[in-house]
Amino acid sequence: MDSSIPSTPRFSVASLLLPVVQAPMAGGPSTPELAAAVSTAGGLGFLAAGYKTAAAVKAEIGTTRQLTDGPFGVNVFVPQPSMISPQALDRYTLSLAPEAERLGAALGDPRHDDDDWDAKLDVLLEEAPAVVSFTFDLPDPAVVAALQERGVCVIGTVTSRPEALRAVDAGIDALCVQGPEAGGHRGTFDTARRPEDESLHGLLEELADLRVPLIAAGGIATGDDARAALARGAVAVQAGTAFLRADEAGTKAAHRTALASGRFTTTSVTRSFSGRNARGLYNEFMRRHDGEAPYGYPEIHHLTAPLRAAAAAAGDPDSMSLWAGTGFRHTVEGPAARILAVLRP
Repeated sequence: MDSSIPSTPRFSVASLLLPVVQAPMAGGPSTPELAAAVSTAGGLGFLAAGYKTAAAVKAEIGTTRQLTDGPFGVNVFVPQPSMISPQALDRYTLSLAPEAERLGAALGDPRHDDDDWDAKLDVLLEEAPAVVSFTFDLPDPAVVAALQERGVCVIGTVTSRPEALRAVDAGIDALCVQGPEAGGHRGTFDTARRPEDESLHGLLEELADLRVPLIAAGGIATGDDARAALARGAVAVQAGTAFLRADEAGTKAAHRTALASGRFTTTSVTRSFSGRNARGLYNEFMRRHDGEAPYGYPEIHHLTAPLRAAAAAAGDPDSMSLWAGTGFRHTVEGPAARILAVLRP
């Protein structure tokens, strides 16, 4: 990593024309088209680097720059040590065999990897997008400083005060405060920590004394939601579920249909798809496997990936991860710019 390039002024989230951040959504929904549309309309669009190679991330940054002159961000998953036992992995693999047979798919290789971490950091230092955010933990403070030397605003995703204090100590520029209402993976530093009962608003109030900008994430689906978060000290809000049905999003067809159908009436937190706590529409796969799924990310993610892909291809919403936050009932179809306007505080 070469941080010898002269520093440039860093982007500030507080400078957004519209204080709305499009959450990075790994696995397909986040696309260059979505990020560019949000940034062009005055918000902050985000690319999701999770599950992609460094080369793919670099290509997406290039495409986004061709589509917008506005600032945008890139989110990266911080790798963590393996925590699953071979015995627990074998038991869960055996329990998923009927799912694989029913879907006509082979189970995936439950490997542990670092998601191309070092190569992605090199790409981010080279490309220097306006913002880089980290989820699941924090990088070394030297990485934070190197990105900042390149003019990058660095954001840490936190779910508790201890995590927030660690992020501040690491020198980050802003905190993405993720409440338990958020869809998708909970950004806890500890893979096995369950979401607390404390709401997003409670977390914002608990962190109000910290001298860094706070971005509120979790259950933000309307302008009223955004105003309520800003009233509790946030400088901006981050919304992901609200953009799942955007024209520019890469959300799978069955996922879009599930959000709009009214068939799924609630969300729940599960580790059955990835080995990490994540919130989604409560479906049959979660009902069958929540009680037996072990903690173990990314091994379980890789194990179930072919099942989820086969279910998506077959249009089977009961066998795929339908990540969504508590505000999913407010999702609408249409251009991202129109959805951004709905979220305007």
